[in-house]
Amino acid sequence: MSQHIVLAIMLLVVAIVSVVSVVRQLKFKNMFALVFSALSALAFGFFSIATIIKEISNAM
Repeated sequence: MSQHIVLAIMLLVVAIVSVVSVVRQLKFKNMFALVFSALSALAFGFFSIATIIKEISNAM
């Protein structure tokens, strides 16, 4: 297993936790934390998916 796949999986886990945080902050109506949670979910999600796609395309 490549080190990049492990990195992508770790980033994906962080993105999933950030999405959970977005839902919690919507419930608490904490807009400041909501913005940071949403930004981190987008950033980590983008980089994890981009890394997975790059590794799959390099394997073929």
